[in-house]
Amino acid sequence: MANVCLKRLPLYGMLCCFATVVQATLSNAKLRSVSDECANNAKGKSNLPGLAGFEPGDLAQDFRVKTLSGEFVYPLERNPNASVIIHAFTNKSAFLECLWTSNTSLSDLVTYLPVSAEVLVLSLDDSAHLDAVWMREQVYRAATFRGKEILSRLHFSPIPVYALGNWIPRVLYSWGCGGHNCGLAQVAFTSPEWTVPLVAKRLTARYDWLKGRWEPKSYSLADAGDGCEPRTAVAGAVAWVSEHGCSFYTKIKTMADSKAVGVLVYASPGNPIQDMNCKEEECETTLNIPAAMIHIQPAVVQALLMQKQVNVSFQVTPSPNFFIAINQQGALAEMGWFLYPSFRFLSWQAEWFDFAEDLAGRLERPAAVVSVLDDVLMQGKAGAQATVQLPTALQDYDTLELDAALSCPGRRDETCAHWDHTVQLLVCCDRFGPYCGLELGRWITAFRRGTGRWLTDVSPLLPLLSNDRCALTMKTVPWAMPWMASLNLRFSHSNRSGNSSETLYPFMLTPLYNGGTFDRDYNTRFQEIKFTIPVSAKKVELYAVITGHGSDENGCGEFCITSHYFLVNNMYNNSQTFESAGSALGCALRVGEGAVPNEHGTWLYGRGGWCDGLQVNPWRIDITPQLDMGGSNTILYFGLYDGRNPNPTKDPGYIIMYSYLVFYK
Repeated sequence: MANVCLKRLPLYGMLCCFATVVQATLSNAKLRSVSDECANNAKGKSNLPGLAGFEPGDLAQDFRVKTLSGEFVYPLERNPNASVIIHAFTNKSAFLECLWTSNTSLSDLVTYLPVSAEVLVLSLDDSAHLDAVWMREQVYRAATFRGKEILSRLHFSPIPVYALGNWIPRVLYSWGCGGHNCGLAQVAFTSPEWTVPLVAKRLTARYDWLKGRWEPKSYSLADAGDGCEPRTAVAGAVAWVSEHGCSFYTKIKTMADSKAVGVLVYASPGNPIQDMNCKEEECETTLNIPAAMIHIQPAVVQALLMQKQVNVSFQVTPSPNFFIAINQQGALAEMGWFLYPSFRFLSWQAEWFDFAEDLAGRLERPAAVVSVLDDVLMQGKAGAQATVQLPTALQDYDTLELDAALSCPGRRDETCAHWDHTVQLLVCCDRFGPYCGLELGRWITAFRRGTGRWLTDVSPLLPLLSNDRCALTMKTVPWAMPWMASLNLRFSHSNRSGNSSETLYPFMLTPLYNGGTFDRDYNTRFQEIKFTIPVSAKKVELYAVITGHGSDENGCGEFCITSHYFLVNNMYNNSQTFESAGSALGCALRVGEGAVPNEHGTWLYGRGGWCDGLQVNPWRIDITPQLDMGGSNTILYFGLYDGRNPNPTKDPGYIIMYSYLVFYK
């Protein structure tokens, strides 16, 4: 079996070289023999732009790093199938300070870090030895029930990053850190009494809570005590308040009501900077004002007590990257955005590496593979298109899987599209036939991350492939930024035992309902459909792909809980309800299913039947027992919000739906 280099069908959104690949995998993408470029990658070199050999997807070189308990050696010997997360700490970052002092964050590290992940913790500062000891003690304090197991996979180095003498500093510095909670967020104070500005680290309040943003200008600073009572003096200024007294929410709302343009909360001496967030019903009130937390600054306190003018501005100083990773295939990877100070984001990335590793194994299963798209630009009205020749004797296959991947125009996340959009795969095998232009698959793009690859079983839709040559179009809205699309069709036989005649094959479809604007007239657009069962049919299945989008005053249809019903013969109500829509971690909890982790935006929230960076799974129900197999039958669809017909007062959302009756013989 020859060595090969897999062209970037982005299983990890990156270029990976494999020593050996089984024949079933070889058909998944265009493959080439080991070239000079692949050999150079193995040596840490690259012909691609940027610092040679240090782009996402390049293979990590071997290295050794001294730790508090010995030495960390890569490649791993004790846990060879693990991914590696490399974290570089600095005392100059308020975000990292909170990450390592928050009980919730540390608990997330101890509770959720997968057993398949090893973490190497470094420091960018001269105080690396003290930092390493302190961070280890923080974990000791949090590691209650996992104890030695979790500590055995956390490795703390006393050597400053600049003194490591290997490739890690180069990657940390060349990749930089420019996303949310990257770089060094700072506050700069000035006063006529001072000759130089006073600069302090800051942590801006939780990303999804306060809608205000700091402007690139100088603000006047006004003392407001603990911020729990109205202060007319803060009007038009940034309020300077202590952390004591009332909740962060009460402080910020009170200052907003007092016409302050922002709030700076300072921690008491010896206290760490905290992640300022709302709690429970507080989060239902939108506050259009920015806020941040810093350490107490005695010079500022003194100047305000003396009624001296103090101005404040907000800046971000670039820094090395705080997080990079090496996946199970040995390839370098970005870690995305940490939206707030929690090690849960680290764990989500490690979970996704596990998903991708499992997917690689699933793609090795024998299949007849038809390559449709291989890193084809998907943009504009036309999308990405291809016409393909299907396997002979297609009727013998009972399984069809879509192996789809979306990557970015460049190798780094910074080149990825800024928004999430619906991607649909439309098929036409007979442009004059009834099945032309129907949906075969659906995905949602990730928000500024390009690592997604998914395998979706759409076997009931095999009848859509009604000819030996088919045109397929993968597209999103015409105004979306570009993606690179890859797609393979995988045909196979399901695992079955006993007589092969027990296997049923889908042979005919009846298109049912599509969605539409989710307004008060939504359900009036759908009429009951009458149908009979073909004589040869042994089973009938309801198949639907439903997603809710847009946002009215109830968050419908993206963030509201909607229910979708298919009433069969006026007796049997088959329903799908999007229970997790609007929940805080509804999509983050699906990283193990392939949802791309650590995206920009509110990727964590549950949605109406979908998640950023994930395939939309079909909903399938065997309705054979509900039918009169020899007579006439009816089916009717309707959709509800909160158990009632939708009735938004403005900006109604919409439902995208393809639904079918599938007949098997």
